[in-house]
Amino acid sequence: MKTGLPLIVQQLRLQLRLRPGAGSPPQGGPASRLLLGPLDARVEPGTCLTLMGPSGSGKSSLLAWLAGTLDAAFEAQGRVFIGPRELTGLAPEHRRVGILFQDDLLFPHLSVGGNLAFALPGTLRDPAQRRGRIDQALAEAGLAGMAGRDPATLSGGQRARVALLRTLLAEPQALLLDEPFGKLDAALRDDLRRYVFDHARERGLPTVLVTHDPADAEAAGGPVVQLAAGAAGLGRRCD
Repeated sequence: MKTGLPLIVQQLRLQLRLRPGAGSPPQGGPASRLLLGPLDARVEPGTCLTLMGPSGSGKSSLLAWLAGTLDAAFEAQGRVFIGPRELTGLAPEHRRVGILFQDDLLFPHLSVGGNLAFALPGTLRDPAQRRGRIDQALAEAGLAGMAGRDPATLSGGQRARVALLRTLLAEPQALLLDEPFGKLDAALRDDLRRYVFDHARERGLPTVLVTHDPADAEAAGGPVVQLAAGAAGLGRRCD
């Protein structure tokens, strides 16, 4: 396993701004509603922290805060680090945090190889080296020779693997998983779980998973935080 750095969250409080109109507080009342917090967490390299809870409990918003893409409808207090490097306030492109969603979000106008090339670091400029990196990644994923394929011609499992490869080729220092297994059938789901978590462990990536599925949490093998919708606290933590 490669040596990575821990992901550290300090005193995160996530709140939803209340807009004028339906659901607004009475005059003089609070202007926001606490979704979760305060949260302190340390995710070690190669391990996965799982967040579970009903819709509205702030799971995906927490991932958006970690990635630097939190919607303006929310406000957050707290700090986040990867090792000694603070991410709080950095733009998403400077955080080196990869994220996988339930949809693979492959670019339909690019080939498989073009999708992967999009993620390669700008410092890798030699065309032959870039092609070599892409071909190697596809071969390791059991997708050798598919660089020229249209993503629309791939199966669901193949598309999911390409999406993960694209994320990893960007050389992230942490990995966020926003229910990436939810749309796959049972057999593909088990296979992709193993593939994702094995790669995260091999690369020493601290990983945060959001899911409704206890089987995802079991496969992740790390601590679990249960979030409660509309609650000010985090609920029960299981290590």
